[in-house]
Amino acid sequence: MDMLGSLKLWLKHDDSKLAKTCHRYIRGIMHFSIPVIPVLHPFILRAHLFTSQLFANFLRVTYWTPLFKSRLLTKPHQLYLYSGMPLVLGHLTIELGDNCRVSGISTLSGRSMNGKPSRLIIGNNVDINWQNNIAVGGNIIIEDNVRLAGRVFLAGYPGHPIDAQERAEGLAEHESQVGDIILKRDVWLATGVSVMAGVTIGEGTIVAAGSIVTHDLPAGVLAGGIPAKVIKLL
Repeated sequence: MDMLGSLKLWLKHDDSKLAKTCHRYIRGIMHFSIPVIPVLHPFILRAHLFTSQLFANFLRVTYWTPLFKSRLLTKPHQLYLYSGMPLVLGHLTIELGDNCRVSGISTLSGRSMNGKPSRLIIGNNVDINWQNNIAVGGNIIIEDNVRLAGRVFLAGYPGHPIDAQERAEGLAEHESQVGDIILKRDVWLATGVSVMAGVTIGEGTIVAAGSIVTHDLPAGVLAGGIPAKVIKLL
């Protein structure tokens, strides 16, 4: 163990008066800050926020958005890309419609289908919020006006086979584990929803937070739970 680590252990665990005194003074130094100065610090905060936002928007317009658009098969109008650029992995083509809002804190991945790329097709006026994970096993289709809240997972493929020995050998999943996902127009998936492979969610349906969708859901319902079931008609 290095000297600094030994010193930390001594300060935290030694019962001697010297160790306790040193620990108290060090904690006091670590938590020290100058008092808030009226007018000055609020002004500095506003200047900091303004500068940060200005710089973030400059990067969004001149760097992140053009880079991401160069990855697409389509040429979407009025794309609002924020918080950087989504991480794109694997063998995947992306088609994106107009007037979409996409968080850069998202992952889009694709699985090769006998040498052909998986396809992610996103319609117009779609929101893909922060920490979304869209794993395309064959095709994922997100139609117009769909809303995906934070931490939504569209699991078109699992990435590993069920058999433990095959996983240990690094083999890919079986075709039976892979499936398309279709989100029809006006679907809203709330925070933390997971949708499994082979699922279609009908037009206008809302899925409650934290639900796991394992089977098709009809149009125009509120669904929720694990596994998600219809709660009521909308």
